Amino acid sequence: MKRMLNLAYGAIQGTYWMYYGAIMSFASVFLLGKNYTNSEIGMILAAASILAVILQPILADAADKSRKASLRGITSVISIGLIAATAALYLFPGKTLLLSILFVILGAWLTSLQPLINSMAFDLGRSGYAVNFGITRAGGSVAYAVLCAILGSLVTIFGIGAIPVTGIVILLLLLLAVAGTDRLYKKAVADRKAALDSVKTVGDDSLKNTHEDTSDEAISMRDFLTRNRVFLIFSISVAFVFFQNSVLNTYLLQILTAIGGNSGQMGRLFSFMALLELPGLFFFSRLREKFTCQFMLKVASVAFVGKILLVWIAPSVTFIYLAFLLQLISFPIFLSGSVHLVDEVMNKGEAVKGQAFITGMITLSNVFASLLGGVILDLRGASLLLMISTVLCAIGTVVVFFSVDRIRAKHEKK
Repeated sequence: MKRMLNLAYGAIQGTYWMYYGAIMSFASVFLLGKNYTNSEIGMILAAASILAVILQPILADAADKSRKASLRGITSVISIGLIAATAALYLFPGKTLLLSILFVILGAWLTSLQPLINSMAFDLGRSGYAVNFGITRAGGSVAYAVLCAILGSLVTIFGIGAIPVTGIVILLLLLLAVAGTDRLYKKAVADRKAALDSVKTVGDDSLKNTHEDTSDEAISMRDFLTRNRVFLIFSISVAFVFFQNSVLNTYLLQILTAIGGNSGQMGRLFSFMALLELPGLFFFSRLREKFTCQFMLKVASVAFVGKILLVWIAPSVTFIYLAFLLQLISFPIFLSGSVHLVDEVMNKGEAVKGQAFITGMITLSNVFASLLGGVILDLRGASLLLMISTVLCAIGTVVVFFSVDRIRAKHEKK
């Protein structure tokens, strides 16, 4: 059962990140094909991120408090809405206000799904079978890498119309993965409950912890903010660190074009970057046995600075491949470290809010990266944008060093 549950959740991660790759990583390709400028693309993606920042805590609060709607149920409802929105992209042959609004809504709901899916890994553990977040998230990176490589070729052959149809197929697979995971979870809970009911010995607590944990009550957003001030400082540092990541994800095509690259190379670089995430994600549980999440977050932050610095000074596409080697210890370690840090220091009643704040800060970095990136690219080019990204990442790294140890110290005093 444990293996099946991990495979099912891995399928959710895989399909989610495939859809993210189709819609967000190829957003510039799609919107440029609809005759949008870099600045206009930046404003659209920034607006999507702003809306996502608003939606994420609302969804997280609802998920924390809801006794009827599960994370799996909420994910399914949002996915159905995304199918309709993706199909609607075909209604617009060129740049229009309605297409801009539609893409904003699409990007916002897609991004808002991420903290729910991350929290789902720990929610599924309440069945009595632990889900390995690192390995399952690695499945997401593999799927993303395959998608970017294939979709890059499809766009070259069939044009940007290949993007929405690919997205719809992936969302249908996501719905199937969620439904399968839900069935496995309910079966696991029922089996464990039956085992508990069969225990006749009075006072036998050996299986009591397999019931869903209701001891940690959900708290209000105000209480969450009051109780987790140091964590909020860390969250802000995440926005600075991930600014460069947002720039690369949104404007990699323009960065490559400046040094002689093209959209085909962009797809291969996205695939290469995603594959490099696998070792860190796959072996993160083993790394946790030797290093604390705080230490790994610090190392990953420094690696982020090194990566964007090397991209800034890169004279060729080949050199960018070398810079992206730092992806081995930057993105996967930082992502897994932050997700596990939330799970370690927060109770069930506030955990989804914690995940949402991390994702929300990453989303906020998308806002500024999209707005500043588009304008700077149109006015001054890629070099200045990469320089600013390097400086902001370095500032965020300093704040990470300042805050992560204090989060642990504050938690241990509770």
